[in-house]
Amino acid sequence: MRALKFLAIVLFGATIAWAKPTIYILATGGTIAGGGAGELGTNYTSGTVTVDKLIAAVPEINKIATIKGEQISNIGSQEMNNEVWLKLAKRANELLKSGKADGIVITHGTDTMEETAYFLDLVVKSDKPIVLVGAMRNSDSLSADGPLNLFNAVNVAMSKDSVGKGVMVVMNDEIHAAREVTKTNTTSVDTFKSPNTGKIGTVFYGKVKFYMAPTRKHTKNSAFDIAKIESLPRVDIIYNHSNDVPDFVNTAVANGAKGIINAGMGNGNPYPSVLEALSEAVKKGVIVVRDSRVGSGETTAGGEVDDSKYGFLTSDNLNAQKARVLLMVALATTNDKDKIQKYFLTH
Repeated sequence: MRALKFLAIVLFGATIAWAKPTIYILATGGTIAGGGAGELGTNYTSGTVTVDKLIAAVPEINKIATIKGEQISNIGSQEMNNEVWLKLAKRANELLKSGKADGIVITHGTDTMEETAYFLDLVVKSDKPIVLVGAMRNSDSLSADGPLNLFNAVNVAMSKDSVGKGVMVVMNDEIHAAREVTKTNTTSVDTFKSPNTGKIGTVFYGKVKFYMAPTRKHTKNSAFDIAKIESLPRVDIIYNHSNDVPDFVNTAVANGAKGIINAGMGNGNPYPSVLEALSEAVKKGVIVVRDSRVGSGETTAGGEVDDSKYGFLTSDNLNAQKARVLLMVALATTNDKDKIQKYFLTH
């Protein structure tokens, strides 16, 4: 069987009826909804195709599920913002908790897909499947990848094996956990990877297979609840480099940042003047989390930087953009540094 058919048996003599699952497609825009470039053009506009047209372009999904579509936003994902995040998370939570949806597929641009996926993974309180999907080639491109990606995403959202796996990203026949996945190439359809853990499954023309499951707390078991979050505080990312300057740290603090993710060199090492500025930021009440610009591996406590001396936290193996998401959500609920550090080690 290609995907789980949620079973409703109705006996009328010898007749058995099979009820299809209800999958909501929440559209936010992105390349999958982009067009205007022509088959071989590279210039296009994100978010020009509406959710009803996305659904109509893949009629096969209506054969396997009851599909309902909603337009949450229609933007390129480089425009993604807190307002859309909160709206999306609250709507997903509402649909899943009410029983209206058996699963949710979210169409999204690829630039910030990993951040939205991890945000939802932290705050939506349901073990039903949530799948983010997008495209690297717009809808008018030769060999556009969006339609098959969407078909596969619906199948993952329907699968009984997807329950309890948290939020997932489905692209290029692969299934990735929200916490682990990141975009690694600017243009390739094979861009999404999970550098520290690898993909958790595959989906080949709708055939879903899982090989691993995420072990960190997420969705139903997360410490966070979207119903209790109305706004997100400002958290900035500071990217470090040789011959660096403290100006960006000082500017972030002066402009009201409640937290800073410092993407340091190597194992999260800042330039000396930046280290001093970060130390001063902590004294002013800013939560500073050491991370790395490397892209994979753990930023360890107690390396070349004495975190206890400076009052820094560490990000475990989250990349800087994921660490920012977690710190924003954490600061929306507490300022307790010990609790926040524990969140980085458990979520």
